[in-house]
Amino acid sequence: MAKKKLIHFTENISFPHLFQPRYAELQPEFRLKGRWREDFFRNNQPITLELGCGKGEYTTGLAREFPERNFIGIDIKGARLWRGCKTVEEEDLKNVAFIRSRADHIENLFQPGEIGEIWITFPDPQPGKERKRLTAPVFLKRYQRILKPSGIIHLKTDDREFYNYTREVLKEYQAEILLATEDLHNVYKNEPVAQILTYYESIWLEQGKKIAYLRFQFKIQDKN
Repeated sequence: MAKKKLIHFTENISFPHLFQPRYAELQPEFRLKGRWREDFFRNNQPITLELGCGKGEYTTGLAREFPERNFIGIDIKGARLWRGCKTVEEEDLKNVAFIRSRADHIENLFQPGEIGEIWITFPDPQPGKERKRLTAPVFLKRYQRILKPSGIIHLKTDDREFYNYTREVLKEYQAEILLATEDLHNVYKNEPVAQILTYYESIWLEQGKKIAYLRFQFKIQDKN
C-alpha cells in the first residue's frame, strides 16, 4: 500500500489540473486567485467549489452533468486526489481542477465573489470540536466572502448530529435555508443531487443509512 501511495504521489506532480501549493505560495495569495477562469479554465463560466472532495467522484460527476460550469475540488489528502485526477485525464474533462490544500486557505486561493456555488460533501463531523466543523461560523464567514452574493451552498452528510448542528448555526447566522431533508434519496431521489454519489455514499445507502441534505444561501453579504 505504501508503495502504491508513493507511485500516486509521484504521478500527482505530472497532472496539469492538480495544484499543490506550499504554504509560502499562498502568502499573501495564490497566483491564480481571481484568475482561475482566465488563466486556467480559459472561459467565463461560473465556478463550483467542492470542499473535502476526497477521490473527486462528486466533483467529476458534477462536471459531467454540467459541462457549462467549471469545477474545483479541494482536499488535503494527495492519495485521494490521485483518483479524481486520473478520471479527469481518462475522460479529458476540461472543466475540472483539483487543489491539495486545507479549507482554511480558501481566501488565499479565491478572491471575493469568485465562486458561484459551494458543495460540502460528507465532511468530518469533528465530534466535540465544533469550531473545526466545515459549517462552523468561522468557515461560513470565509464562504460568504468568496461567494458571489447569490451563491448557494450545499451540504450532504450521513451524520444527523452534524446536520442538526448546521441548521442551528444557520439560524443564528441569518442564512436562508432553501431546501432541507433528513432523507434525500427517498424524498428527492429524482434530483441530480441524489443521483451523483460519492464512494462512501453508495456504501452507506446499501447499508440502509439515510443521507441528509441542506441547500442554503446568505441573506447579508459580509463586508468585513
